Amino acid sequence: MPSSRAPRIDVVGAGPGGLICARILQRHGAAVTVHDLDTSATARDQGGSLDMHPGTGQHALKEAGLWDAFAPLSRPEGQQIRVADRHGRLLLDAAPPEEGDGADVRPEIDRGRLRHLLLNSLSPGTVRWGHRLERAEPLGDGVHRLHFADGSTTETDLVIGADGAWSRVRPLVSDARPDYTGVTVVEAELLDADHRHPELSTFTGNGMMMAIDAGQGVIAQRNGEGRIRVHIALRTAEDWHRTAGADLADPAAVRAVLLARFSDWGAPLLAFLRAADTGYVNRPLYALPVPHTWRPTAGVTLLGDAAHLMSPISGMGANLAMRDGADLAHALLDHVTTDAAVAAYEKVLFPRSAEAAQGAAAGLADLFSPDGAAHVLAHMSGEE
Repeated sequence: MPSSRAPRIDVVGAGPGGLICARILQRHGAAVTVHDLDTSATARDQGGSLDMHPGTGQHALKEAGLWDAFAPLSRPEGQQIRVADRHGRLLLDAAPPEEGDGADVRPEIDRGRLRHLLLNSLSPGTVRWGHRLERAEPLGDGVHRLHFADGSTTETDLVIGADGAWSRVRPLVSDARPDYTGVTVVEAELLDADHRHPELSTFTGNGMMMAIDAGQGVIAQRNGEGRIRVHIALRTAEDWHRTAGADLADPAAVRAVLLARFSDWGAPLLAFLRAADTGYVNRPLYALPVPHTWRPTAGVTLLGDAAHLMSPISGMGANLAMRDGADLAHALLDHVTTDAAVAAYEKVLFPRSAEAAQGAAAGLADLFSPDGAAHVLAHMSGEE
């Protein structure tokens, strides 16, 4: 990136995409600062398990020089998928694919472990914790002043919005806001599942068990450290809990409403709702319009959910964010100016993210349709 002065590059958001971008830039000698609203790397739970796809997440890890470090942290056995009907009868048990013969191998890793790996790969002090971005002020010629909630500011030649669904950087380039998809996922966890919940542990298997029918679903996913994350999915109004009179802070009240919604489901699946060792976390699913594009804007670009928020059902979100981060970093290293680099990056970003988002929207519609169970089996068998 030759110039009389190295550009100041600031990434907002220490998620997988932003961290991959920073890692590759640093690996090739470029300076970068990452800002994150969390007070520390361990301030909050990072969520469940991710499968790393060959052309996106795996590609990014290899470009970052982290594939060998990733492998021992991953769980290849986590690719097992089991499908049950609403009564808890097992319909399909797909073993993890084996390496070789063109197999689509997608090893699982806990989000927390992946973030830890990426953070440890950066130079000390790269991430500024407790930096909640309030606004980005354009100063002209592509320079922006970033204003943080703690009163501090910094000026940058390129601000990269890697700050997720409700990005504070996105308004610099786009008026788009995420819309509710009509589907909500309520999360809970089983802790030390092999010992505390042996039957549910066996039913889940080493990877994921899913039962989807008539706009509802119970999805159990194996995580590390003996945990199983349970996703109770509903096609429902965004304010379903208020309509039902349930306080989300009252696990018993939420459980009662969910059990009523699943009252005609089988005992093996209802057991996941009853056995939760934690409270319930309400996660309405949102998505940005498709396609989501913007005019070239000097000194700013987006990656990951800030650029193309889509349904997590596709499993593409973190993988695409990491590929975005890798592609943007290489564009910045390969072009003389940040504007030229961003233009090259966005030329690739827009069609790729539109295709993925369209697929995610179609997949969500199919999964939570009246024939959702049939779509699951058809997809698993390669018929759609």
